[in-house]
Amino acid sequence: MATRFNALKADAHWQQVWDTQATFAARDDSPKPKSYVLEMFPYPSGKIHMGHVRNYTMGDVLARYRRMTGHEVLHPMGWDAFGMPAENAAMEKGVHPGNWTRANIAAMKAQLKRLGFALDWTRELATCEPEYYGHEQALFLDFYKAGLVYRKESAVNWDPVDMTVLANEQVIDGRGWRSGALVEKRKLSQWFLKITQFADELVDGLGSLEHWPDKVRLMQENWIGKSQGLQFRFTLSDGGSVEVYTTRPDTMFGASFVAVAADHPIARALAARDEAAAAFVERCKQGGTTAAELETQEKLGFDTGLTATHPFGAGELPVYVANFVLMDYGTGAVFGVPAHDQRDFDFATKYALPIRRVVADGEKIETMFDGDAAYSGPGRLVNSQFLDGLEIDDAKRAVIARAEAGGWGQGSTVYRLRDWGVSRQRYWGTPIPVVHCATCGEVPVPREQLPVRLPEDVTFDVPGNPLDRHPTWKHVACPSCGADALRDTDTLDTFADSSWYFIRFASQPEDRPFDRAVAESWLPVGQYIGGVEHAILHLLYARFWTRALRHVGLIDLAEPFTGLFTQGMVTHETYQLDIPDHDGPPGALWVAPSDLSVGEGGKLFFQTADGASIPIIRGRIEKMSKSKKNTIDPEPIVDQYGADAVRWFMLSDSPPERDLEWSENGIEGAWRFVQRLWRLFEATPAGDAAATDVALDRRVHRAIAGIGEDIEALSFNKAVAKLYELVSAIEKATPSASRDAAVAALMRLVAPMAPHIAEEAWAARGGEGLIADAAWPTVDAALLVDDEVTIAVQVNGKLRDTLMLPKGMAREEAEAAALASDKVIRALEGKTPRKVIVVPDRLVNLVA
Repeated sequence: MATRFNALKADAHWQQVWDTQATFAARDDSPKPKSYVLEMFPYPSGKIHMGHVRNYTMGDVLARYRRMTGHEVLHPMGWDAFGMPAENAAMEKGVHPGNWTRANIAAMKAQLKRLGFALDWTRELATCEPEYYGHEQALFLDFYKAGLVYRKESAVNWDPVDMTVLANEQVIDGRGWRSGALVEKRKLSQWFLKITQFADELVDGLGSLEHWPDKVRLMQENWIGKSQGLQFRFTLSDGGSVEVYTTRPDTMFGASFVAVAADHPIARALAARDEAAAAFVERCKQGGTTAAELETQEKLGFDTGLTATHPFGAGELPVYVANFVLMDYGTGAVFGVPAHDQRDFDFATKYALPIRRVVADGEKIETMFDGDAAYSGPGRLVNSQFLDGLEIDDAKRAVIARAEAGGWGQGSTVYRLRDWGVSRQRYWGTPIPVVHCATCGEVPVPREQLPVRLPEDVTFDVPGNPLDRHPTWKHVACPSCGADALRDTDTLDTFADSSWYFIRFASQPEDRPFDRAVAESWLPVGQYIGGVEHAILHLLYARFWTRALRHVGLIDLAEPFTGLFTQGMVTHETYQLDIPDHDGPPGALWVAPSDLSVGEGGKLFFQTADGASIPIIRGRIEKMSKSKKNTIDPEPIVDQYGADAVRWFMLSDSPPERDLEWSENGIEGAWRFVQRLWRLFEATPAGDAAATDVALDRRVHRAIAGIGEDIEALSFNKAVAKLYELVSAIEKATPSASRDAAVAALMRLVAPMAPHIAEEAWAARGGEGLIADAAWPTVDAALLVDDEVTIAVQVNGKLRDTLMLPKGMAREEAEAAALASDKVIRALEGKTPRKVIVVPDRLVNLVA
């Protein structure tokens, strides 16, 4: 062996061997127990970042370990390849979205291979290819046939400059994120998937996901938002009525107004005859459409002049059109209880409406509320006639009972969850396989005509959807009657693409989305790994899609992912420059530590290309992000230190669920440890074949058991700590057969984490085949039994030494061992102990 591990040479060699031998290609017909390990597939932005490296390293360690423990492992990789960034590139750089995306895929694939991940590249897929999205169109039609897909008018965020629908996240301060134009709320015909049909199942199923983080399950439960409440009607002063739904019927006596959405029939009727009302309704159309955004904006209202009669005779309530009420939520009308809802409190304060206390925490019982914020805590009802003194839940039941008995209301269950709007007015997505015919209406595209392919000859020099203005693509014959018809020019939300890709990884026949038997032999995914930012939408949609597939009879599976792990982010230290009157982009003010120089007194500064020195204001730790210009490119790091050192650093410094701070010192330390391993591996076995070291044997077998348990628990930093301890023990051990066996075991123990050096050492020592195919070391259970204990030795109450002694040792022998310690002899300074206290298997205290 060489005296120094040549990482670059070893990396390239073993990665080529794994590729040539298709080492990590999973066999569907394997007799081994199957294990499916998957990390959330990436968007092909062009380069991987350290967050990717951490994510995929974690999954890779588990996948390699599972292989070594006798499993047939499916560990695939693909690309979540549709989306707006490709269209943005087309507009800004004049490149076709497909060319941009495929070039990025090629670059990122090379980067991932450079890190030696044990991926089954034979199953690689990209959602932008017809071979994938054609099957997605087939599934869409299956859902359509089963009544799980429908089309209706819905409010959307419309950018009048880019002429496209914006996601709620793309509306910033009421303006389009790219154009800066004031966003409008428009009604457009949109396609929806009936996720609400499975709302109960989605909530109940969370209870079976024992290997998901509690916080993720809670986030999904809150997003679905199952609640019991009262639906009833207020009688209006004009003889009409308005229906409302509330989850807090107990607060009925605290109501001080009724509010309706800007597109509620009452608001529309008023706007048709009142110019001021019409102007207010138009104003409400600006801004976003999410409940979260409405919560944060200023609460505005328009008095309709109508009043609503309180059902319990508690007076008349003014009726407003309000900008914080959504027609798509509940009935599009609410009653406001300012004392106990912050949104209502803000509105009532602005318009000088009464704020009546009806829930008290035991002290405040006066009618008028005098706080500066709404009270939403527990308590008993006050100022509420027949409800006074009741707890909140009891009061809810009492109001619902009276409403039902009086025939003016009904208890009901509702959900915060709304059906999934999947229409996007964009080019780079899966075309919706429906034709619109003036005679036949909506007509599904026949199966034999799938996939409906995206046209290649599109332009992005004009705002709007290229599919809508394409001269020929949308013009087709109706599949039903043959008359001239139009294709649907919307594409599917890209979340649809990621809602079933894990099934396609498991089975990839050409003639259908998947083979049920083969897919079910792999599914559900045993361990899914990704960022907590996907806790709600992606994971919820994948859970829905799987249930929808079961509903239409394509698969017998409810939950797609048995285990879920959400890893922490990779953060990086950055420093802000002191640039007066800076008018450039904010990212230009921040630089990485490697860009700084050290001046007098150790002060940091940034030196510009023309030699100017710019002082530093402050430093901070933040998530790596392209927008913050603080990302670290893994490629030069791998080139300098090797793949194993990068992988080791990603696993070693922090618990995997916590953030990991990137540091040069950390990667250098990982590289030094890789070299320590190599020095152990390259040493020629020189032990006495008859000599054993029982203490080392015990350490090795405890490490085998403990590291395996840590990997299964995804506690990679704990596994790394055990390997550090084992390496130190081997380095200190004298040559023996036990030491040689320990080194041999160590090669296999580090193989999941540092596979290149493990393969190199395995080959150099004459190992059979690849270490990637080798078995995990077998644990000798007898060596896990603790026959020794650690005894603390004190002199006059101060710890002076610790000794490893046989368990159950006699008091006299423990005392003798303590007195023989060199450290204890020095501490006694020639004095004879006048008292000796022995606590069996724990402590020897010498009093001198």
